[in-house]
Amino acid sequence: MTVSNNVGDWLDIGPVSQISPGNARTLPVRGGEEIAIFHTLDNQFYALVNKCPHKQGPLSQGIVHGNVVACPLHNWNISLKTGEALGSDEGCVPTIPLKVDAGRIYLLRDAVIPARTTRKAA
Repeated sequence: MTVSNNVGDWLDIGPVSQISPGNARTLPVRGGEEIAIFHTLDNQFYALVNKCPHKQGPLSQGIVHGNVVACPLHNWNISLKTGEALGSDEGCVPTIPLKVDAGRIYLLRDAVIPARTTRKAA
C-alpha cells in the first residue's frame, strides 16, 4: 500500500478495492509507526497503529470479527473503533482518523506524517 496523492489535510491511500473485506493492509510510515488499515465484513474501514498494546504483536495479521481485531500473538481483542483492549485486558493502541470518499481511502495527514522540526540558522 502506498500513498499516491495529497488532498489538503488528507492523504489518499488508494482504492477501497485493494483491501478485501475481513482483511487488513499495512502502510509503512517513514519516521513513524506502521499503520494497519482494516476492512470489516460490514464494509467499514478503520486505521490503527499496527502494534498490540500487550506485546506489540502485528494487529494487521490478526483475525477481524465485527469491529474487533484479535491480536495474533495472544488473542487480545482490540476495538477497531477506539483502539481499546476489550474484556479484562487493559491497554490502547492509537487510532488514525480515516475517511472513504468516492471509493478511495484517506488518512488524516497530521496523524500519519510526524511533525517536522525546523532548525534556526545560527
